Amino acid sequence: MSQLDNWPTHTPAPRGRWVELMDTTLRDGEQTSGVSFSASEKLSIARLVLQELNVPRIEVASARVSDGEFETVGKICSWAKRHGNLGKIEILGFLDGGRSIDWIKRAGGTVINLLCKGSEPHCIHQLKMTPDEHIAAIAEEVERAKEAGLTVNLYLEDWSNGIKNSRQYLYHLMDAIAALPIARFMLPDTLGILTPTQTFYYVKRMLYRYPGLHFDFHAHNDYDLATGNVFAALQAGAHGVHCTINGLGERAGNATLSSVIAVTHDHLKLVTGVDEKSINKVSHIVESFAGILVPPNQPVIGENVFTQCAGVHADGDSKNNLYFNDLLPERFGREREYALGKTSGKANIQKNLEGLGIELTESQIRKVTDRVIELGDKKEIVTPGDLPFIVADVIKHSTISNSVRIINYALNLSHGLRPTATIRLDIDGVEYQETAVGDGQYDAFVKAVRQIYKGRLGRKFPTLTNYAVNIPPGGHTDALVHTTITWDYEGHILKTRGLDADQTEAAIQATVKMLNLIENL
Repeated sequence: MSQLDNWPTHTPAPRGRWVELMDTTLRDGEQTSGVSFSASEKLSIARLVLQELNVPRIEVASARVSDGEFETVGKICSWAKRHGNLGKIEILGFLDGGRSIDWIKRAGGTVINLLCKGSEPHCIHQLKMTPDEHIAAIAEEVERAKEAGLTVNLYLEDWSNGIKNSRQYLYHLMDAIAALPIARFMLPDTLGILTPTQTFYYVKRMLYRYPGLHFDFHAHNDYDLATGNVFAALQAGAHGVHCTINGLGERAGNATLSSVIAVTHDHLKLVTGVDEKSINKVSHIVESFAGILVPPNQPVIGENVFTQCAGVHADGDSKNNLYFNDLLPERFGREREYALGKTSGKANIQKNLEGLGIELTESQIRKVTDRVIELGDKKEIVTPGDLPFIVADVIKHSTISNSVRIINYALNLSHGLRPTATIRLDIDGVEYQETAVGDGQYDAFVKAVRQIYKGRLGRKFPTLTNYAVNIPPGGHTDALVHTTITWDYEGHILKTRGLDADQTEAAIQATVKMLNLIENL
């Protein structure tokens, strides 16, 4: 018979009920490899999570870690007390004969999250205790904490393995301590082994067997199921769930606060009191403190998750929001974006132009779209910040005739040798080829062109008077380069622009545009 059989299957708690979130970024999240928050960062995160996000509980540290941690917890507790939030600050403590309790009291804390063992192997092999000895130690520590004036929550570490593989031990433990003055019993999937189906049934078992107790569920993400398991625990009726900002935590991390909020609000219609609009802001502050980048496709908070790439999606959004779901970016303090690249259609361009307040004709939009696709085919990242430069490049030079075209060119740069350029130009249907040496690749290119105009055609050649390079917002190494060159041609001041990921190519484009301009003077 299945270990999930022989218990009632009553329906989940009703929608609209209150769910108590506990954020453990400062304790479990700081156990992420390579992450160590400074005292000022921990205080800032505590303020953000409690005041900006309005999360009802935060776990800020483990007791007795270090003198520095003691000072930091003291500062957090002092701040929280001044702002009426001291009861929301929780600190992990241990069965250590009252030393954790004393540490927490001296730091100014009022809530201890006492760690005990929720599976028999942990009890026997790690603590070297019998189950009854463990029960006695828990009872003594809870009594000490109550005498010290602390609220006690209890972690049943490795509970998921306990309820799967040593249920008799778990029930014996719970039966013995259920009547103790413990505010919350916290059920960790310590090794991230549960599936959502298992989580639902195991949480339901605990609620059915101990109906008067408050149960939290604590997920880990080893199988990428943390959010799904939180969903299942809440669906089963868990009173609270734990999470971290950006999913920080040991190994594969914990349940991500932003995803938990979205699932809880949208699919379960439960109330958390968390302010969604601050989620993105807080997420990226913590990202900068932790030095762990948020993946661009991370739901809710990733850079790309509110960006439509395909032109058909942008078109659908313009036609009754056909590609919208309930995860509207405005909920989380963000905006929907429409990516620019080789999959862009006219609708993507139009959406971005509207956002910039730029109005173009249908013909101009087609030309801009073609240029964006051309740049995208080079695998370049085209951002909305690039678009005004692309528009200027296309529109300003769309009326210039193409009397002069580059057939081919080769630029050579070698260590210890001067750069060379070989070019082949088509001028009014006649091809010319020249090679020149310069102080740089672009200088060599211009000298080769000058040799064609002055040496082969006997024509005057403009003087370059200014050369300016601008990288549109973004700062990536593959960002587009906007090159503006000013020329003096017999008193005529000409200004031409080139746009490309390669600075030299952008300058060459500007030069060819200049050559076509002087053909019309």
